[in-house]
Amino acid sequence: EIIEYREAMSSAPNDSKSSQPGTSSKAKMEELKLSSGYTMPILGLGTWKSKPGKVEQAVKYAISECGYRHIDCAAIYGNEVEVGNALKDCMENKGIKREELFITSKVWNLYHAKEEVLPACKKTLKDLGLTYLDLYLIHWPMGFTLIDGNYKLNKIHYTETWAAMEELVKSGLVRSIGISNFNIEQVDDIMKMAKIAPSINQIESNPYIAQTELISHCEKHGIKITAYSPLGSQDNPARQERWPVLLKDKAVVALAKKYGKTPAHICLRYHIERKVSVIPKSVTPSRIAANIDVFNFKLTAEDMKDLEKTEFFRSCCPPKEIEWKGEKIFIPRDLCHPYFPFEECLEKFKDIRAEYQDERGWAPEK
Repeated sequence: EIIEYREAMSSAPNDSKSSQPGTSSKAKMEELKLSSGYTMPILGLGTWKSKPGKVEQAVKYAISECGYRHIDCAAIYGNEVEVGNALKDCMENKGIKREELFITSKVWNLYHAKEEVLPACKKTLKDLGLTYLDLYLIHWPMGFTLIDGNYKLNKIHYTETWAAMEELVKSGLVRSIGISNFNIEQVDDIMKMAKIAPSINQIESNPYIAQTELISHCEKHGIKITAYSPLGSQDNPARQERWPVLLKDKAVVALAKKYGKTPAHICLRYHIERKVSVIPKSVTPSRIAANIDVFNFKLTAEDMKDLEKTEFFRSCCPPKEIEWKGEKIFIPRDLCHPYFPFEECLEKFKDIRAEYQDERGWAPEK
């Protein structure tokens, strides 16, 4: 299910001790075979938090100079027009064919109703300047409604959204469909009713958030995994000071020294060894080039064991301060949504979830 893809061209120096003398940093990228029958490069460029004015040049550089072919987008990122400009330039001026590229996007939480999915997809296609997407994901299982500029509870079940996603495949607008941030129970809900199975579940994962059980469960259903925030998302505003820094972790640093690589290389290779797709984000040319230079060394089983951690430090789960029984505490912002997906948070804050009602109208179900 993992096969060699194409030469990944990296301008980063090849100082890996695992490479043979005299070899360059050219190495075979790998790709994953999806349940849809299509293939996806195992490493791509993420565009989450890539600021307008920078993402266009980053995508151009990644594709034309470094050999990236997999670009991960989403409507909510607010930069798909710029990404589209970059794709157009690469296809018109750099000799890149559309069929060489693998472009992912995601339907946002405001558009979970069955009649809203198609217009959302068409808007993304227009912004990206494409006639089809290689992969389209439900961004979150939680649906919202925007009222007077504020997000309010929307109880549209994600299975309704999935049925609409299947229609996109039938219409030819999308080749493969998938989910993002879905837990085991939610994956099973989709599988029970799906006529077209999800190809991907995109989740936050890195050595601090291994997600082994979820990944194993998805694999049993033939669902591949894409890992976002693979480097620990140090620039996320939701990050708390007490959290450890993944790229400074002793095990990560030790392996980087062992292989003559950077800590980022170790974290990215960690996913590739697990046959998990990975989408590091950067707008810095040197980092974009370096991030793809991970196909000329491998981690051992012992290395992988050293990297596995048990603590959860979610960068994708913005905190919210509330007053609870006379004390001010932080909870995940969307904890009270009935389809909130993160089990460890549900368990930790189950008492609050059972009684608390927040301003978004999310109340405990009786």
